[in-house]
Amino acid sequence: MTPGKISAQHATLACYKTLAKRNPQLVKHWERTGQAKIALKATSEKQLAELETVAKRLHLCARSVQDRGLTQVEPGTRTVLAIGPGPVELVNRVTGKLRLL
Repeated sequence: MTPGKISAQHATLACYKTLAKRNPQLVKHWERTGQAKIALKATSEKQLAELETVAKRLHLCARSVQDRGLTQVEPGTRTVLAIGPGPVELVNRVTGKLRLL
């Protein structure tokens, strides 16, 4: 498994754990409807931080992962952001302009 995939799973799991406590009905709905996950590409660490802020303002679960810096990036570099699960319309307001990874 690549480091990117591991990081993405870590961020997704962080959102899942948070929402399992805060909104279990949303998690159950997400589980019943296929557990959609879509990987998109941001242009920079700054953009990831901005997306996280927007998502949280919309009351979406958003969790980022900061890299340990053992291979390709400096320690603490934000490399992955997970948003959701949540209403498609709200998630799209945050991520709708991003390209597929």
